[in-house]
Amino acid sequence: MHKMTKYTSISPAVKRAVFLRDNGCCVLCRSPYGEPVAHVVRRSQGGLGTERNVVTLCRSCHRAYDEGANLSGYGAGTTQESLYCYLVAYLKGFYPDWNRADMIYKKGMDYGEAVDDAR
Repeated sequence: MHKMTKYTSISPAVKRAVFLRDNGCCVLCRSPYGEPVAHVVRRSQGGLGTERNVVTLCRSCHRAYDEGANLSGYGAGTTQESLYCYLVAYLKGFYPDWNRADMIYKKGMDYGEAVDDAR
């Protein structure tokens, strides 16, 4: 397995921890049908699969965040960028030192927590 794939994947342990942190609900609409599989910094951008970069979203909210689908349901003027800002603020409530740059895979870096999470 390529190292980037390993570090951007979400392990079962991370999914459990995120689900518990998020009270088993979508962090955007509070639906009880959320799944802890949404990268805030996208996996395609090297977003790590750690608790600090993953949130619980229902399918509809995940689609809105990833694809910009049905954003009108979130209120006038809602954009993918505004959803991103909301999710970052949400994570900063748990991790005050959250930083986008720290959530991106960089070749040759020691990921400590990400290594433990990926096991």
